[in-house]
Amino acid sequence: MTQRVELAAVMDRLAVDNLITEYAVAVDDGDWEAYRGLFAPAGRADYRSAGGIEGDAGQIAEWLAENMRLFPMRQHLIVNRRVRFGVLDQDTGDTAQVQADYVNPMRLARDGEACAAPDFVCGGRYTFGMTRTDDGWRLDQVVVREKWRQLPATR
Repeated sequence: MTQRVELAAVMDRLAVDNLITEYAVAVDDGDWEAYRGLFAPAGRADYRSAGGIEGDAGQIAEWLAENMRLFPMRQHLIVNRRVRFGVLDQDTGDTAQVQADYVNPMRLARDGEACAAPDFVCGGRYTFGMTRTDDGWRLDQVVVREKWRQLPATR
């Protein structure tokens, strides 16, 4: 590989990593317009393993906007990112697959109670499919595979 190709691969890796960070921030901040903007035009997401729906980015953003009201405090921690680029003739391709683990502490909404420590925590693995577009890297597919969930203690 030439230094130019290696630099391009590093730049792509940084851009892909940033896209995943922007995804987590959009969900945690409830910025559903930003969420939609992370997807390619035909992009889809599948949250069924976590009790959600599967659909295009607009449908998912609407569903998240409604359901995340239950959790005024949320913080996605996306770690152990394994990135694989599509490769053609030794050059970095225009697609990427990322597998990443997540832990998601949240706080259920309670009347008259300020945000406090999380009382609902779940974890699992994301699979992100990405494509390089004229506007940069965008999500083609997001699949959530929830592995575990800790619910609030009943009183």
